[in-house]
Amino acid sequence: MTAARTRLLDPEVGRSLSALSAAAKKGLGDPVLAELVMIRASQLNHCAFCLDMHLTLARENGVDEDRLGLLAAWEEAEDRYDGRQRAALALTEAMTVLTDGFVPDDVYDRAAQHFDDGELAHLIGLITAINSWNRLMVARRIPPGGYTP
Repeated sequence: MTAARTRLLDPEVGRSLSALSAAAKKGLGDPVLAELVMIRASQLNHCAFCLDMHLTLARENGVDEDRLGLLAAWEEAEDRYDGRQRAALALTEAMTVLTDGFVPDDVYDRAAQHFDDGELAHLIGLITAINSWNRLMVARRIPPGGYTP
């Protein structure tokens, strides 16, 4: 028999991670890009709660259904995402999966061509934050539908 999973999240942990997420998103300065990044990381991490939440937020920020539906195949959907978005999505995948145990230089260099140092720092912070949120939610198997703005 499997033990029941806790739904508890320490309030201080939640506040701290929320502050990191908000600071990174604000510093990035592009709410559409931020949501695309958070959706893509959540897809890779199979986090239903975060997917549900960030799809809702993306729609509120004007992202159309076509772009949301093709996000899992963004590399093949070249005309739907600009160079900046594509560089951010590549970095998101590299940081989320860490296939080689590190972020490949070509992926980092590509991102650095589209983002200045400050923006890149915020993007890396945002990717780190969403991966942390994903792991918190997936470990506890928090279902979708609980997000309220």
